[in-house]
Amino acid sequence: MATTEAIATGEGQEAAALLERTRETVNPELRRTVESLPGSMRRVAMYHFGWEHADGTPAAGNAGKAIRPALVLAAAQALQGHGQGHGHGQASGGQVGDAVRAAAAVELAHNFTLLHDDVIDKDTRRRGRATAWTVFGIPDAIITGDAMMALALRLLAEDPHPASAEASARLAACVIELCAGQQADCAFEQRAYVSLDECLTMATAKTGALLGCACALGALYAGAGPDEADAMDAFGREAGLAFQLIDDLIGIWGDPGHTGKPAGADLLARKKSLPVVAALTSGTEAGEELAALYAGPMTGDDVRKAADAVDRAGGRDWAQAHAADRMGRAVQQLSRAVPDLGAAGGLLALAEFVTRRTR
Repeated sequence: MATTEAIATGEGQEAAALLERTRETVNPELRRTVESLPGSMRRVAMYHFGWEHADGTPAAGNAGKAIRPALVLAAAQALQGHGQGHGHGQASGGQVGDAVRAAAAVELAHNFTLLHDDVIDKDTRRRGRATAWTVFGIPDAIITGDAMMALALRLLAEDPHPASAEASARLAACVIELCAGQQADCAFEQRAYVSLDECLTMATAKTGALLGCACALGALYAGAGPDEADAMDAFGREAGLAFQLIDDLIGIWGDPGHTGKPAGADLLARKKSLPVVAALTSGTEAGEELAALYAGPMTGDDVRKAADAVDRAGGRDWAQAHAADRMGRAVQQLSRAVPDLGAAGGLLALAEFVTRRTR
């Protein structure tokens, strides 16, 4: 898969192995849950995850990289046996396998956002195939996304683990924050000026919140106390912002053969991504050129010009440097929960992967 091909050595190989193990561990639970959906929603969801073709016949499957569920399991692993209890009568860490339902719930919540985002952004390709809304229509895609979010909360509600209630509350709060970030992202497209601070706040809510929640849920399922869970949440948020910065760079310069999306798709949609806003607010001549391009409809040639303007205005270099800075902050937060970072090898490998990936 592209995940393993994108990583070369060291932490990269560890991350690839961890992601593969996560898919093997979580996908059966994920698929069992999705298959519980009724009729047409099940068909849309099975197609979205790559398990079926549009006609309902079996497909090889490409349910995504599984970064978020991997963070749940890696956080549980890092804190296993180190928990201080979480007020539910569990004084020590549980088994990592206990967190599989929580990992599946986080992945369902993530895919709820993907189904909706594809509609909002009018994206026609995801994971190398047509997006669900282009195949089944907008209403079915939105409704199936709603059902996935309900499935995520049901998974936690039905989980007998002592941390499930607190995990459910955290996930629900996270999704509200995530929706606020998405709403801000949409609003930015209608505004001529967006500050870099506003854009960073939006990205933290839209991307960082769910990665932070994933890490916090893993901590809770390991028996961690509130302070450790909060530190893990902060780690995930900082890593999530680094992830978004790299994702924004890929949205401009990524290879369509690997991303599954057209080249410069974010520029074509005139999205106020982080590198773009950094360029627009740079006070440079290239930033002014980009603003002029963003003021009207974009053609294929305009997309190439815009990408060049972002680069010349310093947006690309700023995004790469800021991603590295955020990862430094993430490690500081991680050390609050896991003083011996040697026990957090999986989390560090995943963080390295999301900030070094190129597609």
